[in-house]
Amino acid sequence: MDVLLDNLDLFGPFFLTTIELFLIAGACSLVLGTILAMLRVSPVPLLRAIGTTYVTLLRNTPLTLVFAFLVFAYPLLDIVKIDYFPTAAVALTIYTSAFICEVVRSGINTVPIGQAEAGRALGLSSGQILGGIVLPQALRSVVPPLVSMLIALLKNTTIASGFSVAEAGAIRQYVSERGDDQMVALLWVALGFIILVSVLSLVQRSLEKRWSVAR
Repeated sequence: MDVLLDNLDLFGPFFLTTIELFLIAGACSLVLGTILAMLRVSPVPLLRAIGTTYVTLLRNTPLTLVFAFLVFAYPLLDIVKIDYFPTAAVALTIYTSAFICEVVRSGINTVPIGQAEAGRALGLSSGQILGGIVLPQALRSVVPPLVSMLIALLKNTTIASGFSVAEAGAIRQYVSERGDDQMVALLWVALGFIILVSVLSLVQRSLEKRWSVAR
């Protein structure tokens, strides 16, 4: 307990940064992932190719390399200089969105084809059918895997500590510099993540009850 109390000035702000990074990257990943899923099921070959290429590249690239490219390689282009926090948010977003895309796409595939045919019979466009009929049903059916992706994103935020972002993953290093027990600090960090993951699990169960889909 002494390690926690003596370093509250680290645990509080650093975990707050982790939560901010998670919320920003999580919201952006859900939006971008959904857009990519729409591209993946689009009737336009070019759009499908764009979505497929993006997902294939990002799902097969380690997240650390994505961070490294944005932190070290991207500034060399001399287009714009960005700080480490937004860079980390971008890296987490473009990586996680590829996985969320596949989750949403699997949900789209579970919606009976008759729903789309009914929309076409009413004169709706492909975009209207997808956005107004298919997607709402698809998202409700994939709540558990979506939350699992968000939990993975939460834990992946610790990689940002290796790229100069002062978040929970960096607490051990700062505690070590102060001469406190690193192992105890890591146990407190682990407990913090357990609490955050538990909150996400409660949100998942709440959404499942509210958006339960009859099978």
